Amino acid sequence: MKQTATRTLFSRRDMLALGLGLGSMALAGKARAQTAPLMTRPIPRSGERLPVIGLGTAIIFDIGNDSAQRAERAKVINAFLAGGGRLVDTAPSYGSAESVVGDLLADLKVRDKVFLATKVRSNNNAEFIVQMKESQQRLRSPKFDLMQMHNVGFLDRAMFASQLAIVREWKQQGSFRYIGVTHSQNQERANDRLIEMMQQEKLDFIQVNYSMAERSVEQRLLAAAADTGTAVLCNLPFARGVLFRAVRGQTLPSWAAEAGAASWGQFFLKYLLAHPAVNAVMPGTDKVEYMYDNLDAGRGLLPDAAMRRRMAAHIDTLL
Repeated sequence: MKQTATRTLFSRRDMLALGLGLGSMALAGKARAQTAPLMTRPIPRSGERLPVIGLGTAIIFDIGNDSAQRAERAKVINAFLAGGGRLVDTAPSYGSAESVVGDLLADLKVRDKVFLATKVRSNNNAEFIVQMKESQQRLRSPKFDLMQMHNVGFLDRAMFASQLAIVREWKQQGSFRYIGVTHSQNQERANDRLIEMMQQEKLDFIQVNYSMAERSVEQRLLAAAADTGTAVLCNLPFARGVLFRAVRGQTLPSWAAEAGAASWGQFFLKYLLAHPAVNAVMPGTDKVEYMYDNLDAGRGLLPDAAMRRRMAAHIDTLL
């Protein structure tokens, strides 16, 4: 997985270099961040508005105690918050990422500026509870904005009901403001079960794989989320680098400007954000210039339905 992350970052560097160049992209991003607001969308259950660009921490924040890498991630968090971002998503299964996030938020004194989301997964209820307590310690926070039951698409129904009752009790006690479920493996196979969960349980959030390379949620799941008032978070929006590798050596089409996209990264993210059921996308990055580029996907124009079809057709020819 480390090798995958490296390939993703390298190919994106190539893509940006085809356009403004890294230094110019960073400067342009700073200028836009000061003048154009980041879009927000309401969480259906509460009406609270959440910025549409979040920060994922899988792989990239699994850096242990490496001081140089921690300093880079601190700069990314600062750029993210300065640009209007709030949602930081992590999990105990992401190696040291939870601890790194907790330490950096405390060191930067920005915990109160962050919508903090983490996850829990265990086939044993006692371990399930212990894991949530350990997340509180690693993230240095007794309360989270969002607790998500992780990769539940194929979880036994009785176990799911039992653990959902536990997180609901913790929510009622004030440990979490919102609860939800996630799935990040075999998305197409899991969609029917996730739809059933949304329809039966009145979940606050659902987090799913959604990218231009994996669009199965468009068939029924996103409509079900809208119908049930469930907020949607999108993980792996670049499909673990598949999309950047697919467009390597390709010039961004001139008509992409009609969708508000000035880079391939923005092209991929704006396609997702243009779906009305999507609340936020959560790309991960360890570079400030990539963070500026991600944030700019949440500003300005979004593609209409016809443009989304054109974008999807173009990418399909390259995958």
